[in-house]
Amino acid sequence: MGAGPAGLAAGVYGASEGLKTLLIERHSPGGQAGTSSRIENYLGFPAGISGAELTARALTQARRLGIEFLSPASVESIEELDGYKIMKLDNGKLISTRSVILTTGVAYRELDTRGIAKFAGKGIYYGSAMTEATACKDKEVYLVGGGNSAGQSAIYLSKFAKNVYVLIRKDSLATTMSAYLVNQLLETPNIHIMGKTEIVEAKGSDRLTELKLTAMGTGQMFTRPADALYIFIGAKPFTEWLTLHIIKDRKGFIETGLSLKTYDVFKNNWKLRRDPFLLETSCPGIFAAGDVRSGSMCRVASAVGEGSMAISFVHRYLNEVK
Repeated sequence: MGAGPAGLAAGVYGASEGLKTLLIERHSPGGQAGTSSRIENYLGFPAGISGAELTARALTQARRLGIEFLSPASVESIEELDGYKIMKLDNGKLISTRSVILTTGVAYRELDTRGIAKFAGKGIYYGSAMTEATACKDKEVYLVGGGNSAGQSAIYLSKFAKNVYVLIRKDSLATTMSAYLVNQLLETPNIHIMGKTEIVEAKGSDRLTELKLTAMGTGQMFTRPADALYIFIGAKPFTEWLTLHIIKDRKGFIETGLSLKTYDVFKNNWKLRRDPFLLETSCPGIFAAGDVRSGSMCRVASAVGEGSMAISFVHRYLNEVK
């Protein structure tokens, strides 16, 4: 469930190893990685690759190996019956399966600052799509966020925009962004890091034209012309729909493996003699991989690794229930 890097990898390995594999995606494949303008630290692509191209290649590979791809489709619930997992789709149809891998990923958190909602899609965007970058040619562009997605987008947008301003709450990006990206940002003359700066209000008529900012600490207010704003302030896991007793951490990410043993409810409900497999949830036969999993590294490479590794645990589980 979910066709981001983890789900696509699980699809490729599941199909290649003879499992009848169905990949379900509620929107479009790729997840957050699919919106990345340039991924430069993924193994085997020394010149980098866009998230869209990597996604297209992976989906083509998975289909060639024999997966069935169902999209757009959303799973509303999962129940257990006689050793099977019964998934109910949003159209009312039921799918019966022995094992499920949850790779539903995360969704961007929204910024609730005054004026942001008014200009959503009208100069303000969550994430950065390559198709939007050309519209930023010779414009003043702002990004909010200090993670790798923000850094990758800033680098790409700098090729089109007159200036790119990266707004962060901390003094520097050192603790939140990969070093290679920080160095690229600092070496790009039209990218400007604005530390300890927050947005107070987004202004404009039909679309965004200005941002009112404040310097944290001093409280000084100032207004800057802004043609576009891209927001990367973290993400929340898509797990609210889960109806089974699948244990999640306090932020909603799915717990897996031995970390489950720290929960009293797990000790009461887990009936198997063995411990849960590394990527197994508190429900035997249901696994989690990628960004939706508690403790995930939130990197494309680690998501691909977890998705492919989950298939080996699926095989071990299926051998138990034959």
